Amino acid sequence: MKKILLICSVLVGFIAFSAMQDNKAEFKFEEETHDFGKVPQGKPVSYTFKFTNVGEEPLIITAIESTCGCTVPSVEPKQGTPIKKGEAGSITLTYNAAVAAPFNKFVKITSNSKTPLKMLYIKGEVVAAQGK
Repeated sequence: MKKILLICSVLVGFIAFSAMQDNKAEFKFEEETHDFGKVPQGKPVSYTFKFTNVGEEPLIITAIESTCGCTVPSVEPKQGTPIKKGEAGSITLTYNAAVAAPFNKFVKITSNSKTPLKMLYIKGEVVAAQGK
């Protein structure tokens, strides 16, 4: 009788664990960091991070926050638009290379994914423009 109860409890536990599987949306980025290298001062640079929803549910980006005004994010499809399983999107970061100095910036992406807060990074060095 004890063996039957043990087998039943293991079976019930396995079924409960299987039912709790997380089928949320999930980002899969081609890359999460981009190095611009040396950038001429006064010329903004942009990079597009491409992603795919590899989760089961539609992915919805609810917010993208930059660490400063020098980095401007934009997202396709538009923020708040559901991205179905297997569909792709992109986030473009534009850095205003106004000050000659190294930079290391990031944006925070808030969504309904398994990882609700995701970071994308850009880095490089702004070099002074020649002849000024």
